[in-house]
Amino acid sequence: MNTQSYLKGFKDYLKLERSLSKHSIEAYLNDVGKLMQYYLAIDKDLNPNQVQLSDLRAFITWLNEIGMQANTQARVISGIKAFFNYLMLEEIIEDDPTALLEAPRLSRKLPDTLNIHEINKLIDAIDASKPEGMRNKAIIEILYGCGLRVTELVELKISNIYVDTEFIKVVGKGNKERLVPIGSVALKLLEIYVNEVRVHLDIKRGHEDFIFLNRLGSRLSRVSVFTLIKDLAAKIGIHKSISPHTLRHSFATHLIEGGADLRAVQEMLGHASITTTEIYTHLDRDYLRSVITQFHPRS
Repeated sequence: MNTQSYLKGFKDYLKLERSLSKHSIEAYLNDVGKLMQYYLAIDKDLNPNQVQLSDLRAFITWLNEIGMQANTQARVISGIKAFFNYLMLEEIIEDDPTALLEAPRLSRKLPDTLNIHEINKLIDAIDASKPEGMRNKAIIEILYGCGLRVTELVELKISNIYVDTEFIKVVGKGNKERLVPIGSVALKLLEIYVNEVRVHLDIKRGHEDFIFLNRLGSRLSRVSVFTLIKDLAAKIGIHKSISPHTLRHSFATHLIEGGADLRAVQEMLGHASITTTEIYTHLDRDYLRSVITQFHPRS
């Protein structure tokens, strides 16, 4: 059995048993691809039965030498661990060489956020007279108002919008579903786009239920949303490094700063662990510290 056969089995495992998205599966396969690239560089064949912990440590050294950042290394190591875990489950190997493999220590970098003034400027910069204007306004409102990941946004469906109760059903990582409240402003823009703009598109077969479409009537791509955000930021002179995820970070940060319950924010973000959500409490502490520094007479 060659490496390509192992990869095909791994891909099927991620898709059928782990129920991961296409994007996540590609990321895992790319991680294993890095290990294959290393073995090619040292002129060896990648035989999972012969991989030792020392080989993987040498692989990490190689990642450092080619200039890979610590957070990217951690992502690759996670993918490698998943691959060897699959090989163990399938009894292709007897011992897991990644069991004692440690990822580089990461500092928990606080994400960039936008304040409400900056978010309003983003929305105001959209030309609503253009065919895609109302769609783009709805996109920004939903990314910020519901805290969605970009993949969750582009896969949002009309059948998952509950207008009466003002909730949307979101399909997140691992095909896990969650209900997220949608504000009246976002809902109004969404209804205008669907009922007054989208109805005039020649929608391609199979894309009828996706909300956000491009001018050709196909589901909007992730890249298009990234481009939209970056173009708007440049237009209004925001020099932070922002992406659709920045609006998700802003959503969470503003809720925590406003006193929202951490568990409720975790549920709305679709975080599997509350530890992931807790990063926003650090942002809140920084905010509180700045208030003390600015306003307390003894500071």
